[in-house]
Amino acid sequence: MKDYSIDTLYKWALALAAITVFYNILEGLVSVYFGFEDDALSLFGFGLDSFVEAISGVGVWHMAVRIRQNLAGDTDVFERQTLKITGGAFYLLAAGLVASSAYNLIQGKHPKTAFWGIVVSCISMLTMWALVHYKTIVGSRLNSQAMLADAACTRTCIYLSVVLLLGSIGYELTGVGWFDSVGAIIIALLSYKEGREAFGKARGDGKSCCCGHTACAPENDSHV
Repeated sequence: MKDYSIDTLYKWALALAAITVFYNILEGLVSVYFGFEDDALSLFGFGLDSFVEAISGVGVWHMAVRIRQNLAGDTDVFERQTLKITGGAFYLLAAGLVASSAYNLIQGKHPKTAFWGIVVSCISMLTMWALVHYKTIVGSRLNSQAMLADAACTRTCIYLSVVLLLGSIGYELTGVGWFDSVGAIIIALLSYKEGREAFGKARGDGKSCCCGHTACAPENDSHV
């Protein structure tokens, strides 16, 4: 990335936040559809997680707008409400996935195919890697801990994609249904962790972001 002006860099930051939101919505729609059609619980849960990540992304976009306007400070009402909604949604998702996974394991249910899980996870890993790369560059150029922390949060999505990929490949190679259920349980655990940290940031506990990193509050940013 060239040596852009501060204003241009903030435009990049806003664009990256918007791309994150729209991509997660699209990924969620595709994943939920194919997860439902193929009875692939891990893919279905991955899609629901994408929708929650999109809600979180709206809060990040709002934060970037405030920083650009030099309105940095403690999280405002909109951001706190967004974090609480995000945290609650993650908790509900985690509970639903654990219950559904337990049911599938008991009943011996398995997906019709895990093909789309492999496709979606590979695309997601490439997309999230690109977003992490450019968010890190912009955050470093702006000396913005908040934006660097957002990049770290996006990296968490890569871990979710890896879980989905491994579970999908495991099922495709063996036909053993518990690969899908175990993948869904791991996604549930990661969702619970993200939910807990979202509530933590809403309370201002350690200024943690959704991935558990500290020092990501807007007031720690330096505009240079």
